[in-house]
Amino acid sequence: MLIARLIAEQETLGDNLALAMEQIEDAGWEVAGAGMLAECDDVVELELIEEAKAPDAGAVRRILEQCFPVCDLLISAQPIEVPQLFVSDMDSTMIGQECIDELADFAGLKDRIAAITERAMRGELDFAAALAERVGLLKGLSESAIAQCLAERIRPMAGAQTLVATLKARGCRTVLVTGGFHAFADPVAAQLGFEHVVANRLGVADGVLTGEVVGAIVDSAVKRQVLLDEAGRLGEGARSLATGDGANDIPMLEAATHGIAYRAKPKARAAADGWIEHGDLTGILLLYGIAREHWVP
Repeated sequence: MLIARLIAEQETLGDNLALAMEQIEDAGWEVAGAGMLAECDDVVELELIEEAKAPDAGAVRRILEQCFPVCDLLISAQPIEVPQLFVSDMDSTMIGQECIDELADFAGLKDRIAAITERAMRGELDFAAALAERVGLLKGLSESAIAQCLAERIRPMAGAQTLVATLKARGCRTVLVTGGFHAFADPVAAQLGFEHVVANRLGVADGVLTGEVVGAIVDSAVKRQVLLDEAGRLGEGARSLATGDGANDIPMLEAATHGIAYRAKPKARAAADGWIEHGDLTGILLLYGIAREHWVP
């Protein structure tokens, strides 16, 4: 069995759905059911079962992407149920900024550092090396720039607080894991309601940044391990959701029951089970069948 849920433009939904079902069946799979979710009437669910061959998630995804060029999507090989664990990236996922890029602006280095960030998030550079390079460029910046940056630049992504609060209300554990820094992640987590934070630490001495990261770097392997460890504490078969946007999120997205890429770089989007690109983060709640009247603001 394969389940696909998508949020698409209503005015083209009927024709595009008929086309998608035709192409899926031409590929040798049977569409056992198709229609709007009873709980969320703007979410379409397709259920595919084996006919001549087992449904291929990648092929089905490509068909749906072609038939619904504007959509948010989740594909699953098992029933889609509210997760017991939510692990999320922070920068450009739970907040609308890359903290190190905004901090760099206070040192007059935003363009230079942002270019490195972009390449790292696309998977073109080793994350740890790119982080060390960027932090090194900030050596000598006043520690006070962090608080100023937080107050003036860092804002939650639309829907972030509602997503976290609604999942928590349903018993889901929430963890923020980031290749960014505790100086930003701790207040962001407190604002959004995350229960636990894993992040890097900026070196500070005599009121200025030292240009170093203190301790081991939180990279893609650490993100994945955090998800696995947290899921393990919940017990065998715990349902997990991961969200992220960059290449360093890929192992975490792949390790989760469902990995959803949020307005992501191409490599992260390709590795995920689905994506949110057109709505805000509350689209995840809709894909899980949680109706708007049950959201926690």
